Amino acid sequence: MSRTNDGSPFMHPDLRILATCCVAIMPAIASAAWQVISAEPGKRVEVDRSSIRKEENGKTVALGRIILEKPIIDPKTSSSYRIVQALSRYDCTLRSYSTLKRSYFKEEGELLREEDVKVQVEMPIRSGMLDDKLLREVCRPKPGPDTALAASRTADKVNEASGELRKANEALVQKEVRRANLQTLAAEKAVPEAKPATLTRLPMRAVSAAPVVLATAAPEHQRIVRARPAASDEPPHTPSHAHVHWAYEGEGGPENWGKLKPEYVTCDTGKRQSPIDIRDGFRVDLEAIEFSYRQSAFRVVDNGHTIQVEVDGSSIRLLGKTYDLIQFHFHRPSEERVNGRSFDMVAHLVHKSVDGRIAVLAVLLEKGMENPVVQTVWNNLPLEKNEYVTPPGLAIDVAQLLPEDRSYYTYMGSLTTPPCSEGVLWLVLKQPQQISPEQFALFTRLYRHNARPVQAGFGRMIKESR
Repeated sequence: MSRTNDGSPFMHPDLRILATCCVAIMPAIASAAWQVISAEPGKRVEVDRSSIRKEENGKTVALGRIILEKPIIDPKTSSSYRIVQALSRYDCTLRSYSTLKRSYFKEEGELLREEDVKVQVEMPIRSGMLDDKLLREVCRPKPGPDTALAASRTADKVNEASGELRKANEALVQKEVRRANLQTLAAEKAVPEAKPATLTRLPMRAVSAAPVVLATAAPEHQRIVRARPAASDEPPHTPSHAHVHWAYEGEGGPENWGKLKPEYVTCDTGKRQSPIDIRDGFRVDLEAIEFSYRQSAFRVVDNGHTIQVEVDGSSIRLLGKTYDLIQFHFHRPSEERVNGRSFDMVAHLVHKSVDGRIAVLAVLLEKGMENPVVQTVWNNLPLEKNEYVTPPGLAIDVAQLLPEDRSYYTYMGSLTTPPCSEGVLWLVLKQPQQISPEQFALFTRLYRHNARPVQAGFGRMIKESR
């Protein structure tokens, strides 16, 4: 975002989903039709079916809430709340969402406070997680005349496309018939006693399939000729940014990210982009990061941009806010630099708070001793891209990825991958960790280079532990 490279789970591991539960600035609706999406010990997640509405831009707005069994102390008011409602805007096509407004309730109907989300971060939704269930519910078409009309329009478009395909196929068939006739005449001249040629068109298995023509100069001379468009019939290839997927090199490279899609424009126009060259920071007594990293089950995916590991049950706490660890992934070389120095690799640990804020912890990696966490991940690499490996009965201890010295640099930045959403809290640990040359070489075979170039600082404040 680098994911978003740069798609769930302390307040509670799954409270992060609250941001997924909704968005669009509108008050709680009196005649709410709450539908339970997930219920488990300690909490319940619901979506208000009556609040779901389409916007002119094609996105969908919905109101959701999380109901806790035990109240939580609100650091802003020192009072407690048990219900958090959030308004969210979903992009059903791109499978992403952003949160616009949150409301905190002491109990049902007893409002404590409200807040508009000033920095709206577009977050991808991961398949198979609770986020995915919410997306399906919000984006599920409502029954009624609008649905029937949409279905009718879709059917008309399909029929129209089928007609065009049939016409194209008929033209190809006629072309092949003429060609086969010429070939048959030539064969008759070479073999005077051969029977007159007959042409039998085989039935096509599908409208989109290439037509097949059977040319017969004589029973013993049967052959099948498959129609192929001539080189001159093929449309010329015209490159277009709209059809290019983002990448680290070539036409979809970082210099073009902002042009690939309208929602990526922040990659070009943002003033708080990441990564940066960290230098000239204010040396102060920064609050220590409280780590609550625990062993947990995990799953690994090669998403085509990096190796990513999804985990549950771990979190960090800083400045009174808890951020749950969602996933971590790797870049080669390190995206961030420190006083101009780049490192062999970096691990980005992506965290999210209950109010939807993102905090990324960067662990710089350099060649040295073997790292047990990295080796566990490498041992469970998927054989295919975008396929998950979830090792049964195996846990990972992310704390082993952290260096002994937890001092850090901090600044406000963005995701380092499209859509490059800003408002991300960056925490870069000052002491590098080690990985073995073999571990480094293995990742290099998969990703020779997957780092976004450093971005302009625009006078941002950088702090560092002294």
